Amino acid sequence: MTRKAYMIGTGIGNLAAGIYLIRDGGFKGNQITMMGLEKHGANDGAAVSEYQDEYSNQALSNTKGFLAKGGRMLNEETYENLWDLLRSVPSLDHKGQTVTDDILNFDHAHPTHDVGRLIDRNGPRINPGRNNYRHMQFNNRERALLSKLMLMPEKDEEKLNNISIAEWFKSSPHFWNTNFWHMWQTTFAFKRSSSAMELRRYMNRMILEFTRINTLEGVTRTPYNQYESIILPMRKYLEDRGVTFINNRKVTDLEFKETPLQDDIIVTGLKYEEVDNDNKVGEIRIDENDLVFDTNGSITDSSSIGDFNTPIKENMEYAPSAMLWKKAANKFYSLGNPDKFFDDRSQSEWFSFTITTNNHYLLNQVARITQQAPGNALNTWIDSTPLMSLVVHHQPHFHAQKPNETVCWGYFMYPRRNGDFVQKPVIEMTGEEVLEEFLGQLASVDPAKDNIANHHDEIMKSIVNVIPCYMPYASALFNQRAVGDRPAVVPKHSKNLAFISQFCEMPFDMVFTEQYSFRAAQTAVYTLLGIPLTELTPMHHYEKDPKIMAKAAKTMFR
Repeated sequence: MTRKAYMIGTGIGNLAAGIYLIRDGGFKGNQITMMGLEKHGANDGAAVSEYQDEYSNQALSNTKGFLAKGGRMLNEETYENLWDLLRSVPSLDHKGQTVTDDILNFDHAHPTHDVGRLIDRNGPRINPGRNNYRHMQFNNRERALLSKLMLMPEKDEEKLNNISIAEWFKSSPHFWNTNFWHMWQTTFAFKRSSSAMELRRYMNRMILEFTRINTLEGVTRTPYNQYESIILPMRKYLEDRGVTFINNRKVTDLEFKETPLQDDIIVTGLKYEEVDNDNKVGEIRIDENDLVFDTNGSITDSSSIGDFNTPIKENMEYAPSAMLWKKAANKFYSLGNPDKFFDDRSQSEWFSFTITTNNHYLLNQVARITQQAPGNALNTWIDSTPLMSLVVHHQPHFHAQKPNETVCWGYFMYPRRNGDFVQKPVIEMTGEEVLEEFLGQLASVDPAKDNIANHHDEIMKSIVNVIPCYMPYASALFNQRAVGDRPAVVPKHSKNLAFISQFCEMPFDMVFTEQYSFRAAQTAVYTLLGIPLTELTPMHHYEKDPKIMAKAAKTMFR
């Protein structure tokens, strides 16, 4: 009997697993079936009109322009699995090149050098004597606490069970006002309530970024949005090899074999419904020799979008991908605790917005005020009440974008807070009100005699659309947790089930990265196929390099 593999979810992790099955596991494409609903997941990007099926519960009056719910930071030095696997995937834009070639060639030609990383009421913090954000601003107590966290052995990680970053630094409240915290939290989307355990992992895995966080020189950028630059080539690779994609199927439950001690985890069936086919229900019988890969949680689940005239309508649904995990965890003790990540939106929610204009006037004004050209990473308005950040991408950001159009993206980390210029919670704002809040923040730091505020009407005429997007679980992967709250990629006693997402457990590596998803995919495939884990893609341990650690220590006193 031909062995089959079933992927629940069509995000980047399962796409990677499919490629590993073919490249390293000897599978043929026709042995693999990918099932999911959300075409545009965390690595998204498309014309707004393409999202209509995903957000049919939200009536939009304007479907023009583009939308990217988020943007994921790549890194050349620490995304070992990603670069290795994407060297096997042909570029869709440049014949004879791979996706890795595409991205690294583009990034090397357009290196990131952020000179407007932090912006306060006096403008960018770049001038000497102006609280220059090159300085970390630690006191000795904070240096000691951060060092203690970084140097904690991995075997002692459980000492950080359910401890927040706020609790770890409770003896030094000055920490929250340091340039380091302003930059670190908005680069990686940490909150004070986030897990100290995850901060420890980031500080070790991203130690190279610690020394250059002020310029974000370690950010590797894709030529276009990540959906078009990464996801589409991966899907094309799989489709060309005969992989079956079923894009309207929602898996609602896993059936398991009854065993004498209920220890062995053996999937025997997948119950599903087909959402756009009169909600037809069915079940796939799974042979014990077949493989099942589940995306046990997605940070863009239960998202809501609005438009220029329409605020978002909050989707209160428990994350569907995590609900499937929750059902399985209720049957087996070793499968973690999804409620830790999906039952407290205050820890995980944030709100993004995508602006599309029909000329480059606003883009040019942003470049003037932030003192940097498009494509140079991230600006954060540290005095903004809901904590606003902005990314002006290298243009164009979409293949379909017209030469006269500009697209930029931003986010608020605290959507329940009122704006400073629009007196209502961000989560209740229309796209137009989000734009007014954004323009107010720009004008507040604009020293020009001809302030941007004087060109309000001109800017408004250029707006094609502003899409607000609320994501209740955007940083759920950083929620406070304990060892054991995330299931192993292949749980103990599992014979044919693996978890691939930001919510499975692997040592050392850090969540909220494509690297984590690729690593989980390789680990899952190799484990279930019996390929020795010693053959996993080698990872760097920069935190063990004396020269790099000496440089990091020097940075602490900068």
